[in-house]
Amino acid sequence: MRPAFLLPGLAILAAIWLLPLETMMPVFAAHMLRHMTLVALAAPLIVLGLPTTVQRLAVPPLLAAAAEFIVVWSWHLPAAHGLGRTAPMGFAAEQASFLDVGLLTWAGCLRADRPLAGAGGLLLTSMHMTLLGALIVLAPRDLYAAICGTAPDLDGQRIGGMLMLAIGTPVYLVAGLALTGLSLRERAMA
Repeated sequence: MRPAFLLPGLAILAAIWLLPLETMMPVFAAHMLRHMTLVALAAPLIVLGLPTTVQRLAVPPLLAAAAEFIVVWSWHLPAAHGLGRTAPMGFAAEQASFLDVGLLTWAGCLRADRPLAGAGGLLLTSMHMTLLGALIVLAPRDLYAAICGTAPDLDGQRIGGMLMLAIGTPVYLVAGLALTGLSLRERAMA
């Protein structure tokens, strides 16, 4: 166990679930901040903090990245997003699946034996997160208000999309580039 990584990861989880984010920012932005915190901040810290435990989760990096793509995009379909925002059990399922797929992705991509494959998985994840964030920011209308039974809040949706771009894109991109550098150094030394 590496407490320097694990404790901040667990603290981030506690904060993101316990803080009343909806009173501090638009509801959609708060929801997106929780998503991104789970997959891009807490999950890698937990994986780095529990390296031997999470080795059991280490699937091939591209498979992990594909699983994250499916989970992330599925929960952003209007009906699924509405379930996650309006039903306590839907919210719990959504949050659990984001954390699970985040752990799966980081465990698979941070495998020491496959840094280049891990880099590929993280760079692909960065690309799809960027695309989804851009689609949310550039949407001409509130995509979720009708299904959630709320007043349209296009500005809140745009803030949420910008949070996705500001958190997910750089975290996955920098980690992917770091793994690429590690792989190139290993090949140069071999």
